[in-house]
Amino acid sequence: MICYLTIIDRKYTLTKESGLMATIQSKKSRGHKYWYIVESRRVNGKPRPIVLEYLGKPDDLLKRLQGLTEGLRLKSYSHGAIAALLNVAHELDICPLINQYVKSPRPYMAEKPIRNNLTVGITLLLGAIGRVCMPTSKRGWSKWAKRTTLEYLLRCSLSKIDSQHFWDLMDALPIEAIPKIEKELLENLIKAYGLESDSLFFDTTNFFTYIDTTNLRCTIAQRGKNKQKRYDLRQIGLAMVVTREDMIPLFHLAYQGNMSDTKVFGTVVKKIKNRLKELGMDVERHTLIFDRGNNSKKNMAIVKGLQLHYVHYVGALTPYNHKRLIDEAIDNFEELDVGGNTIQVYRDKQEIWQEERTVVVFISEKLKAGQIRGIYQSLEKKQKQLRELQESLSNPRTKKRNKEELEDKITNLVKGQFMNNLIDWSVNEISEGKFQLKFSINREKLNEIEDKLGFRIIMTDRHHWSTVDIIKAYYGQSFIEHTFKNLKNPYHLALKPQFHWTDQKIIVHYFSCVLGYQLSAIVWRQAKLEAQFAGALDTLLDMLNNIRLGTILEESKTRGRVKATYKLEEMSDEEDVIMEALAIKDLHNNRPKFKGVGVYTSYPVNP
Repeated sequence: MICYLTIIDRKYTLTKESGLMATIQSKKSRGHKYWYIVESRRVNGKPRPIVLEYLGKPDDLLKRLQGLTEGLRLKSYSHGAIAALLNVAHELDICPLINQYVKSPRPYMAEKPIRNNLTVGITLLLGAIGRVCMPTSKRGWSKWAKRTTLEYLLRCSLSKIDSQHFWDLMDALPIEAIPKIEKELLENLIKAYGLESDSLFFDTTNFFTYIDTTNLRCTIAQRGKNKQKRYDLRQIGLAMVVTREDMIPLFHLAYQGNMSDTKVFGTVVKKIKNRLKELGMDVERHTLIFDRGNNSKKNMAIVKGLQLHYVHYVGALTPYNHKRLIDEAIDNFEELDVGGNTIQVYRDKQEIWQEERTVVVFISEKLKAGQIRGIYQSLEKKQKQLRELQESLSNPRTKKRNKEELEDKITNLVKGQFMNNLIDWSVNEISEGKFQLKFSINREKLNEIEDKLGFRIIMTDRHHWSTVDIIKAYYGQSFIEHTFKNLKNPYHLALKPQFHWTDQKIIVHYFSCVLGYQLSAIVWRQAKLEAQFAGALDTLLDMLNNIRLGTILEESKTRGRVKATYKLEEMSDEEDVIMEALAIKDLHNNRPKFKGVGVYTSYPVNP
């Protein structure tokens, strides 16, 4: 709205385009003259002056007009990601949903504990948002929050939030309530955003910890096969099911770190089926896709026993355990175009593990190239070790050796994946306790192995699907691997650092981290749908974190409060479109009152 300033008989009049009149009037108080912008309105049928703006003393007003305002300070805060995540959390009603399951962990605490005017629901949400934007410890969370607009958007102080605050309120969430919360949250999500999916991806990963071996209060952290090669540390496993389109988690489970993938799959498969039924999903439409690490004869028997065949599946088989099928495929390969790439494919319907299944065998050139590269790297390493041993044996000053022990050492040295019979070697005794080592690469065997590399075997009960659809569905497994990669990203979404030492706290911490990923996945989905954003989730979070809210602070000449004016920074056209799509500007202009901040609703608890 444009206003015009006119002077009529020494009275300053502001005329709006709408035709309404506002005047600048003065008023004396304690011997000083103060100026106001006043508009005349009728109140109860009588004209009354309504103050629109306080302008201050004449000198202050003159300085304002001349642009010489003193005591002006400027601050800016990270705003975009915070606003987008809070917007989704408000839409899904997350805080009251969590708060309905809160129980006092200790007799001397309130039944529904509150710390620093914050409930358990908002505390876990704040922890989840912190994980998305900048993973840090609970102790470092407050320092990060001060640089964001969290206090401004929530209308409350967060200055007293420390690690003890998080620990106390995390204690109040029973771990048996987490599946119920997750289920109800997904119901809200489906209702609010119309989430649909026809393919679900299941996989597992693990996260190493620094929990001491002597800590007997923690049973979930155990030593096992760590995917980051930290076999010296105790680890925790995480199983997840995500949707194909948007990688939104539908199920998660934190489990003991020494459980194998196949054992985990057999444990959670019934829970996955129940989750789909609870969400009212058409199980006939959905296909569960899992990798060969989660597959076994025993697990498929469990699937059959649970009648999970009503939820269709695509799973991988290990070529080593199905050599006859590989031999059949080599003699019957046909060329097939899959996404513009021509590959060798063999398809058949066979009985595997007492069940008829459609099997597809094909050669992945990318896998083959990686396997060949790994073989040559391993060969180079083993040749270097053999040459060092050879030089040591030829040294006149070398110690006398036992032939059997020497042969055992060389046998162990040349072992490895695809290494059988690749290195020919012999040990000859040249004098008592002195030996000569000779070795060479078996080129014929190496060529034979190269011809049998790169094989993938897929099985499914989707007998009517085309071969291309089956292969593409299996390749979609990379989506959940991308999810796990995000959860290990040290800049966004990471589960680490993790400073929790008991099972209950660890499980609640994992729930909070998965919740953060869930919120960010919805934000990513909205950006793709509404703003045609084509980048990765990590790129989007970087962009949103760089959207800042500027604050102009004008110090008062009297004892009044500092006047603050808020304004979003000017952004590029792409960023402006994303802000509109995610309602970031709306949240700045019209901050909603978040439920669950310092109050518990009368949300009914489901039995």
